[in-house]
Amino acid sequence: MPTEILMPALSPTMEEGTLAKWLVKEGDTVNAGDLLAEIETDKATMEFEAVDEGTIGKILIAGGTEGVKVNTPIAMLLEDGEDASDIETPSTPAPEAAKPADAAAEAAPEGGSEKAAPAPSEPSLPDTPAPAAPCTADGTRIFASPLARRIAAQKGLDLTRITGSGPHGRIVKADVEATQPAAAPAKPPEKSAEPAMAAAPAGPSADAVAAMYEGRDYEVVTLDGMRRTIAARLTQAKQTVPHFYLRREIRLDALMTFRAELNARLEARGVKLSVNDFIIKACALALQDVPDANAVWAGDRILKLKPSDVAVAVAIEGGLFTPVLRDAEMKSLSALSSEMKDLARRARDRKLAPHEYQGGTFAISNLGMFGIENFDAVINPPHGGIIAVGAGVRKPVVGDDGELTVATVMSVTLSVDHRVIDGALGAQLLARIVENLENPMVMLA
Repeated sequence: MPTEILMPALSPTMEEGTLAKWLVKEGDTVNAGDLLAEIETDKATMEFEAVDEGTIGKILIAGGTEGVKVNTPIAMLLEDGEDASDIETPSTPAPEAAKPADAAAEAAPEGGSEKAAPAPSEPSLPDTPAPAAPCTADGTRIFASPLARRIAAQKGLDLTRITGSGPHGRIVKADVEATQPAAAPAKPPEKSAEPAMAAAPAGPSADAVAAMYEGRDYEVVTLDGMRRTIAARLTQAKQTVPHFYLRREIRLDALMTFRAELNARLEARGVKLSVNDFIIKACALALQDVPDANAVWAGDRILKLKPSDVAVAVAIEGGLFTPVLRDAEMKSLSALSSEMKDLARRARDRKLAPHEYQGGTFAISNLGMFGIENFDAVINPPHGGIIAVGAGVRKPVVGDDGELTVATVMSVTLSVDHRVIDGALGAQLLARIVENLENPMVMLA
């Protein structure tokens, strides 16, 4: 029986994506490992490989289609001896197929966008969508045809208890129809409903906002996957993470002198260290010195990490990435500099793999190169904190001898998740970061 090719989950948090482009066509023979399609997540474009061999019998979702849910059938794969006539076709009118991105945008009302619906791959029982592919308790997928899943859902059958008679043990329609539903367990007495909390106002609707600007000249910018994800995550962060802020000023004169000396010695190797490289190293070492702050919030517990995995915000067109430098405390300044340049370049090309921008306990957001002197950054859950770095500015300061002098001063703000890090602990962490940057030679010891 033809096998469904499903929309893959390319990261643990992926719920939907854009099927950007097919790399095969109907009738093509594929082997395990062959490239089938390019899939766009909210962060990157990744290639999708075949896991079985066979022939592409039918493409169900067109290239360029947005909003394809994970585990949606996107094509049908034929095994040896099967042909396109073995693919079951709908006997009742099918739901509207998913539209390519440009068509969906064209059909959307002004001021909003219309989410495309994936095309069906099997005959529908009236008004009954096919449930998602079932799995056993250990996560192993159970292979069953979409029609078998629909019938099982209607009869209340557990597919994990049905033995399939199709190819490779696949559960088919006859297997489900031959199975009788088990007796339903007695329902426990219903509890009295508790009063529901009032939902927080979500703000004015898109139509209401558009009405405010009726008659004004404006352009509608449709949100892509990255922008939607950023909006959702940062809104959640500010609403659910109890932020507090710690501010310090750091004198950079010693660091600037030390950096110039190192760069002169490293010039022959083609290495040029940035101030940001020193900041990464300073934060990584500080997390080792204050290990209780090297932690993340995990819902009902705190996870304390042993290595210093430091994320660094990288601005790209339409959004940002936070690639993670793992084991940063163990790496030299030149190694951190080289790795950061590579990650930033691939981030701007949207070529980072999910494991390269997920994880970490702590983040750095540096807007100093844009002339911003100070700001507060939003924590990126589940991180315990993020440091906002401003520009180094020449300003008058009182020297150690009590005399007025001029120094290069950089303002930083540490945003901390109070569930993970208390005030005194956050102050200890920031003090170690400041000490490392004001005495940069200790970072090489």
